Amino acid sequence: MLYKKRKFTIILTMEVYILLIPVILFSLTVHEYMHGLTAYKLGDSTPLLSGRLTMNPLSHLDPIGTIMLFIARFGWAKPVPVNPFNFRNPLRDMAIVASAGPLSNLSIGVLSAFLIRLFFGKGDHLIYFSENLIFLLLFLFMQINLALAFFNLIPIPPLDGSKILLHFLPPRSRAEYIRFSSIGPLLIFGIFIFEAMFNLSIFGTIIWYPANFISRLILGTNFF
Repeated sequence: MLYKKRKFTIILTMEVYILLIPVILFSLTVHEYMHGLTAYKLGDSTPLLSGRLTMNPLSHLDPIGTIMLFIARFGWAKPVPVNPFNFRNPLRDMAIVASAGPLSNLSIGVLSAFLIRLFFGKGDHLIYFSENLIFLLLFLFMQINLALAFFNLIPIPPLDGSKILLHFLPPRSRAEYIRFSSIGPLLIFGIFIFEAMFNLSIFGTIIWYPANFISRLILGTNFF
């Protein structure tokens, strides 16, 4: 199942895994491409010079982050290199660049939800379409992209949320937060291990609450 605490579940058949491949490749690629494009538009040519201003998925995939998307339905891609010193306002513009990735995924997720509503309606009866290929594809686009958006907005370095938060912190707190950034990846890894050891879903809870809000708002039912 995609998420054992949800009311709506999709069985992970071979068909679902096959559909997940293009969904994940497209979603990760758009996320990183939007980081690069936004940085480029704000005056930094580093993404272009490093070959990351492209929609080629192979340029953006992170092996562990991609595997996590298949296993846990949230993950990450290889960060696009950005030089903040090329921006007019480095702190503000880095926050804008960081926001671009999650916002692109949020847009795809919301659009997918509206397409489900357009073609299949809204309400609990949607569960009966779970074997329809078009419904399933739209559902996976909605789920993966909302998961990517909200996971990356968690303010733990190096996730996008940390760069957004940095812009709003007062200078003294900002310095402390930057020092904390070196242990951010270890903290994320530690939470994953803790979840596995005690059968918890800390990140899942953070992600699925706002995702369910969107699901209820557009489709009238909990999908997560």
